[in-house]
Amino acid sequence: MDNGSGYYRRYLDGDDSGLVELIRDYKDGLMLYLLGITDNFHLADEIMEETFFRIAVKKPNFSGKSSFKTWLYSIAHNAAVDYLRKHRHSVPLGETDIADEHSLEESHLREEQRIELHRAMNKLSPEYRQVLFLSFFEELSNAETAHVMHKTKRQIENLLYRAKASLRSVLEKEGFEYEII
Repeated sequence: MDNGSGYYRRYLDGDDSGLVELIRDYKDGLMLYLLGITDNFHLADEIMEETFFRIAVKKPNFSGKSSFKTWLYSIAHNAAVDYLRKHRHSVPLGETDIADEHSLEESHLREEQRIELHRAMNKLSPEYRQVLFLSFFEELSNAETAHVMHKTKRQIENLLYRAKASLRSVLEKEGFEYEII
């Protein structure tokens, strides 16, 4: 049982601190995922709150057929799709040691690379951003990503291949050296 399912079970058993810990551990990743879908910070925040509200009030059953993270992200995905459909939007398919100058320079270069990577990802379609985010930043398996995005595993494999190729193309056009990451 991963932490999320343990927190959720505690909450269902009457321990409200379980929900607090669940939100604490998952809100940032969920926010970034929803930002990739909505491309709007305030809307992503609203949908994230709606996701946790659904869990707190409706108390849906977590069957354990998938990881807790996959289950949670599926609820968030559905909340985003519901919101976008309802509002007639298109539904889109460590700290660094800086003791010396060298470490400071490396840290700065890594941060610049991360910024460039996020800028390049923002130029991709929402569906490409979602699959890349879930696969690489949230480290979900293809099967888990397929579950969240309501696609087959094979569709995710194809989508991931095309998304990586598209990202590589955008990065190359901008002169980004993606091999060094």
